[in-house]
Amino acid sequence: MSEVRKFTKRLSKPGTAAEVRQSVSEAVRTTVDLVEQPKIIEPLDYEAVVFQRKAQIHSDPHRDLLLCPVDDVSESQISRQRRTVVPSVPQNAEREARSLFAKECIKMYNTDWHVINYKYEAYSGDFRMLPSKGLKTDKLPAHVFEIDEDAKDEDSASLCSQRGGILKQGWLQKANINSSLSVSMRVFKRRYFYLSQLPDGSYILNSYKDEKNCKETKGSIYLDSCIDVIQSPKMRRNGFELKMQDRYSHFLAADSEAEMEEWVATLKQALQSSTEAGQDRRNGAESLDCVLDDDTASQGKGESMLENSGRSLHTELIKYTRETDQLSKMNRNEGRLKLSSLDPETQRLDFSGIEPDVKPFEERFGRRIVVSCHDLTFSLQGCVNEKGDGVLTNVEPFFISLALFDVSKSCKISADFHVELNPPSVREMLTDTSAQASPSSDSDGGGGVKDGGQGGVLVNGDSGKGNGLPLLQRVSEALLRFPTQGIFSVTNPHADIFLVARVEKVLQNGITHCAEPYMKTSDITKTAQKVLKAAKQTCQRLGQYRMPFAWAAKQVFKDAQGSLDMDGKFSPLYRQDSSKISTDDLIKLLADIRKPEKSKLQIIPGQLNVTIECVPPDFSNTVTSSYIPVKPFEDGCERVSVEIEEFLPEEAKYNYPFTTYKNQLYVYPLQLKYDNQKTFTKARNIAICIQFRDSDEEGAAPLKCIYGKPGDSLFTSSTYAAVLHHNQSPDFYDEVKIELPVHVHEKHHILFTFYHISCESSSKASSKKRDGVESLVGYSWMPLLKDGRMQSLEFQLPVAATLPAGYLCQDTRKADIKWVENAKTLFKVRTHVASTIYPQDLHLHKFFQHCQLMRTASEGNPAELIKYLKCLHAMETHVIITFLPTVLMQLFEVLTAATKEAHEIAVNSLRVIIHIVSKCHEEGLEHYLRSFVKYVFVTNNPASGNSVTTHELLATAVTATLKQTADFNTSNKLLKYSWFFFETMAKSMAQYLQEENRMKMPRAQRFPESFHQALQSLVLSIMPHITIRHSEIPEEARCINLSLANFIKRCLTVMNRGFGFGLVNHYMCHFSPKDPKVLTEMKFDFLMTLCNHEHFIPLNLPMAFGRTKLQRVQDFIPYATELFGPVEQSLEFSLTEEYCRNHFLVGLLLREVADALQQAPEVRQQAVGILKNLLIKHAMDDRYTAFKNQQARICLLYLPLYELLYQNLKQLSAQPLISSPGLGLNGSRDDLISTDMRRISTAIEKEHGQPTQNGHVVRREDSRGSLFMDPGTPDSNELQRRASTMSSSTMPPIGRLGQYEIKGLLFSFLHIAKTLSEDTLMAYWNKISPQDIMNFLSLLEVCLAQFRYIGKRNIGRSQDACVSKLFSSGGKSQTMPPMRCNRASLMQSKIHQFNTMEASFTLNIWAGLSEAEIHHQALLEGNTSTEVCLSVLDILSLFTQCFKNQLLDSDGHNALMKKVFDVYLTFLKVGQSEAALRHVFAALRAFINKFPSVLFKGRVTLCEALCCEVLKCCVSKLASLRAEASALLYLLMRNNYEYTKRKTFLRTHLQIIIAVSQLISDVALTGSSRFQESLSIINNFANSDKAMKSTAFPSEVKGLTKRIRTVLMATAQMREHEKDPEMLLDLQYSLARSYASTPELRRTWLDSMARAHLKNGDLSEAAMCYVHVAALVAEYLNRKKLFPSGLAAFKKITFNIDEEAAMKEDAGMQDVYYTEEVLVEHLEVCVDALWKAERYEVITHIAKLVIPIYEKRHEYEFIIIII
Repeated sequence: MSEVRKFTKRLSKPGTAAEVRQSVSEAVRTTVDLVEQPKIIEPLDYEAVVFQRKAQIHSDPHRDLLLCPVDDVSESQISRQRRTVVPSVPQNAEREARSLFAKECIKMYNTDWHVINYKYEAYSGDFRMLPSKGLKTDKLPAHVFEIDEDAKDEDSASLCSQRGGILKQGWLQKANINSSLSVSMRVFKRRYFYLSQLPDGSYILNSYKDEKNCKETKGSIYLDSCIDVIQSPKMRRNGFELKMQDRYSHFLAADSEAEMEEWVATLKQALQSSTEAGQDRRNGAESLDCVLDDDTASQGKGESMLENSGRSLHTELIKYTRETDQLSKMNRNEGRLKLSSLDPETQRLDFSGIEPDVKPFEERFGRRIVVSCHDLTFSLQGCVNEKGDGVLTNVEPFFISLALFDVSKSCKISADFHVELNPPSVREMLTDTSAQASPSSDSDGGGGVKDGGQGGVLVNGDSGKGNGLPLLQRVSEALLRFPTQGIFSVTNPHADIFLVARVEKVLQNGITHCAEPYMKTSDITKTAQKVLKAAKQTCQRLGQYRMPFAWAAKQVFKDAQGSLDMDGKFSPLYRQDSSKISTDDLIKLLADIRKPEKSKLQIIPGQLNVTIECVPPDFSNTVTSSYIPVKPFEDGCERVSVEIEEFLPEEAKYNYPFTTYKNQLYVYPLQLKYDNQKTFTKARNIAICIQFRDSDEEGAAPLKCIYGKPGDSLFTSSTYAAVLHHNQSPDFYDEVKIELPVHVHEKHHILFTFYHISCESSSKASSKKRDGVESLVGYSWMPLLKDGRMQSLEFQLPVAATLPAGYLCQDTRKADIKWVENAKTLFKVRTHVASTIYPQDLHLHKFFQHCQLMRTASEGNPAELIKYLKCLHAMETHVIITFLPTVLMQLFEVLTAATKEAHEIAVNSLRVIIHIVSKCHEEGLEHYLRSFVKYVFVTNNPASGNSVTTHELLATAVTATLKQTADFNTSNKLLKYSWFFFETMAKSMAQYLQEENRMKMPRAQRFPESFHQALQSLVLSIMPHITIRHSEIPEEARCINLSLANFIKRCLTVMNRGFGFGLVNHYMCHFSPKDPKVLTEMKFDFLMTLCNHEHFIPLNLPMAFGRTKLQRVQDFIPYATELFGPVEQSLEFSLTEEYCRNHFLVGLLLREVADALQQAPEVRQQAVGILKNLLIKHAMDDRYTAFKNQQARICLLYLPLYELLYQNLKQLSAQPLISSPGLGLNGSRDDLISTDMRRISTAIEKEHGQPTQNGHVVRREDSRGSLFMDPGTPDSNELQRRASTMSSSTMPPIGRLGQYEIKGLLFSFLHIAKTLSEDTLMAYWNKISPQDIMNFLSLLEVCLAQFRYIGKRNIGRSQDACVSKLFSSGGKSQTMPPMRCNRASLMQSKIHQFNTMEASFTLNIWAGLSEAEIHHQALLEGNTSTEVCLSVLDILSLFTQCFKNQLLDSDGHNALMKKVFDVYLTFLKVGQSEAALRHVFAALRAFINKFPSVLFKGRVTLCEALCCEVLKCCVSKLASLRAEASALLYLLMRNNYEYTKRKTFLRTHLQIIIAVSQLISDVALTGSSRFQESLSIINNFANSDKAMKSTAFPSEVKGLTKRIRTVLMATAQMREHEKDPEMLLDLQYSLARSYASTPELRRTWLDSMARAHLKNGDLSEAAMCYVHVAALVAEYLNRKKLFPSGLAAFKKITFNIDEEAAMKEDAGMQDVYYTEEVLVEHLEVCVDALWKAERYEVITHIAKLVIPIYEKRHEYEFIIIII
């Protein structure tokens, strides 16, 4: 039956989605050309499949990989972490509050946090954020590589270590002789000679340029090839001759006759001992060590060494014979590291320790300092106590208030901290004044105080009288009676902040008059008594009034970092100037005291001892500014520290969302202008009494809510400002702090009562009469509410002479009140509201007021509400921040309450939320939004059926906003900060499921259809902003892209997963392969986020599909033990539509990666990075590491990746842009490796399109494959040319994969192959095509090449761009939005900080690295190379077991064997670590044992290549490698001998000689002490092999080594003439002639001569060498009757061709496999060489030979090329 998708059905009806799709398609049509859309594969119906296959899933042993856990999502309530011991919200707050805003704020401060927990969220990020650290290795082992070994003094070192040591040394003259030179031309050169014994007992005579330089030998004479030593004075005086085999001689001459005789005698003894030793060895006797040395101890030592050596070598041979595949596999598995832990990105940055920084809202403090007041002492001291106990103190009481001032901003930045430091005796002077308190004050303690340490319930005096004052538990009054420690907080510390101490005394007289006695220096005692007497009288009469006296200041901070100025002391105590009382005056004075030259302040002698220090972390016994105890608070503490309120600047960055209840008012009387008033006769010493009242009725009492000063009760009903003596227009600086009622109404006001204080007491007046002290001189009042709200403002108030009842309602024009100066504004006062429950912002106030009306009224006016919503845009940012949770929750409530008709309300609510979110981001305070979403937001509870959920309404409103093209500003902000809205929707969805108990319902039924449709509409409305507007709004597009990805990712956790996949498809269908790079990068950002889903594996259903129930029953047992049942049936290894449908996300990713490989470098890097990092994440995920089969099953999901890799095989094998390591190291094996690799053609290219050599196709059957590109090929030249023109970037151009992509893909390949079970891998090989098997092997070879270790010195200087971008996201915007309020997304911002470090951490990773960094990188690369090597060995071992029969086909002469063998040789070519080489040689020994017929019976090519590579290892700088290589060569000969039933090892013998000749032609082996040592090891193996004692084998081995040494001696002259090309070629020519009888050896030397001629630019000579090679092959074929023409055909070209006739048809010819194909290749090379040499006339003779063959094969196109 045909199924129609539900979404498609709905589109046939008119609906939101249809409209949106229509608008989108129109937008697309008008803006871009129609492009070919990629094929979108519909995903499976996930929920239906899981339901249908329930039995299969539940019976699966790995069902954890298939099922998402049921406990994934949960909701929890976290209780608020209070800073205080008791809640800050008063007990009666909720009951007393009337306004909606206050109610909501109080509710907010009392509510616990509502959090949605995603149990596995820790697994939803990048692999660096996984909770486990399982694969992070603590310390990587150090590996030894040959490339890092310095070229040591090997020859001299080996001389010292040789068995017999140096037997003789000295200067000799050596004849530079060659058989082609006449005697007259002989030239003697002076050389320093060493005669020494080799480890196998033979002797060698090495010559050097001088005695000091023993690094480079100039020639070697092996005495085992020497027959006799005779004197030859005819040649030269004191001369002697070493007669060699093959009628060859070395001529030497000593400086004197005695020396000559000594040398001859010594050499003869050496020859004799060598002969005897050989005979003894054959007879089974022990050899003599050093017959020339008379020291018997030395002899004995030498014998025992040889015995031990023989025994140990025999043990090695026995060990080799017992090796098995299983044993080798166990050895390889010891101490293995995981590839994923060696990836550079897992090593570079460890994110595991970083915890999420989304914290609940909390009180925020700036730099906290504790100010401790110790004492205040003036110079004027006296004894106050009448007992006269002699204790000197201040002679009157003083009162201090401390506060912080910011000079740069000219403002006070903290409340006052009042301190009284008077000693008890001085304090007693004031005790009687309490009885004289004014009738307006109330001093009857704080009712209900419990004197407990922690503080009992302390209400604000009379709060029990129903006046709305807050009921709070505060500390006991006794603890706060005389505080001396205050804690100040400074949010914005800088050097212009001062701590100012104002000193007051009891009102007495003018300041100058009172300060005068303190400034006197004479007769201090008398003055003190006089002042004391006056003070006692004043304290009795005016004890409650204060007057300014002095002030001092201290700079708090040294700098803007908040470093405390600990050294600086307080300034001197300056006398207070009565004309400079105000705060503004004080700030000017503070600015002046920095400039002493300007300061003319009078100093009162004395000292204020106040210290400032940082608040220690464990500070205890503190109370808040509301006197609530703060944790930790000890029971029974005796003193507390008081926190002082900080007045924050009205800037958003300094403010934070309120979390605690605070409702206080600070009142500052500033000035009273009474100089012109005529109402009162006396008004000079003016005191202001301040009271807080809630009624203006007659007899109304003031509320006891004013914070008292030290010595008073905590709260008082009235307080006085300091009095200025004889001043009719006084300024004031006092601060009055009032605790406000929870509900402030219209009647609440502050009443100011002005008194004239009579300071002079008449003789008649009694001090107990109050009338003589206070004279009423006016009233003023200030209502708290203005237009229904409180504000921090400066007020100008009129003063009334009378106070009638109902005065608040009186207008200034009414006659009931008698005004001073006709109601002029004479009194100036300022207020500062410190409230967390009342807004001062007009728009916010009106909005909440209207919301309150709507709640009470049956129906509201939508237009009115929209007006208030629009006004909210004018809110000040700092107000938004402080009330953020309350405002946002109210806006979401309005949004949700909006009915469908009132759609405008929802849109306008959303606009305000967008505005708020945008403001928070602009101020850098988006973390508050994250905290809001995570902890505060609660979805509405749709009680009635009509109510729509928050998430659905939000989705609809967002869609509507994005559709409006008129207001791009709002939609752009919505896009940029979209994470907030998506996160809110996600939380709302989760809460909806939890509260409605829908979590247990099937996923398809959890959400209504309307919500599904809303989400589809939302995705469709977003896409044009990404795909069309991305260039116009790049940052916004990137933000919405990531937010959408995270949201869909979250949807997959809670919704119908099939629907979630559908949303992904809706997204993907808007992209095409022709998209610009930035758009493709965004698509991969989206995919990366999705693929990091915590349940990515279950979402892809790694299970078998399409199998019947019967099949499943049949397959149950293997299915339970293996992966997906019988592997052959269920193996999915192609990226088919069925695969992409069943494993949706993996299929999507692999398809996109395949497309990306054809795009720009950045896109490729990103795509490969996502894939690789995902595999690393799976490997490191501790949920999937309990059983090995779990990882194997996960990797099976990625098997189709192999198909993609095969398609890109040619690119993967590309040579990196850096030069080959090791070039230019004379005499090192690196030279051999690099030259060999440059010379060899690329095997991969051969398989994927034949490469050309010199313009012609080369089809040589046995050419060795290599993965390294020949620098001479066009591709390589083009690459180098491009690299040189790429100025700023080291990235490869489009079309050529860079090192990062290559290594990433190869890592993925190897990780999968290594993780899959062996059965799966074998099943895979059996199912794929033969070509894909070859491709698979090629990839193994590529892995070895690309992960090779390049050496420390190359790491230090390389500028290779192979290092990953940190988060695989390219050079993205550095302002990536925070995507989710969870652990994974929170890391995005941190990761982006690292992303911006690209210059130092990614592409230029190597530039300017330190020695330690280079060392670590080398360590990492060395370990990676070793692990790759071992992994390839594991796979290769399994492959050779699985395909043994196919590999043995035609005795190994098949493409598969050639390919496998190429991989084996690659191990030796790329240079492995010592640890890896041990296993490589074990594998090679296994290969020799497993496939003897391939090496010893089939074609010679494999044996030839093996001998060549192993011989190169014999000159390695690593002794261990030389030993392994020597052993392998010996075993190769031994196995060959055994294979021929102990007849001969002729093939190996010949191939080793050919290989030696080949290497000698490159001037690499001559005279190398390392090679001499290797030959000795081979001899020693033969000597100690007990199984071969009775055979001719040891002597044949000895014969081979002797022959090699002969070849080495014959070529020793080459070393002498390295820098003389003609002489060098002459020597090579004579060598080639000497091998005329052996075709392969002859060809080897001719090839090397051709290369030498080409190097010198001698093209004709090179061409002639190629002609001789072709003639040699032709003659061979002619003799075998395989080709009509022989040498005769070449005589027209050169008469020298007869040299090739010397070929002998002896046993050596059996291993020559020349064919017509080989001849054609050589003839083509001849044509090309002659063409280049411009010997056109000769080409026709070659053409005559090759054209008939082309005609026979019908290859006419080649005839044209030739002609």
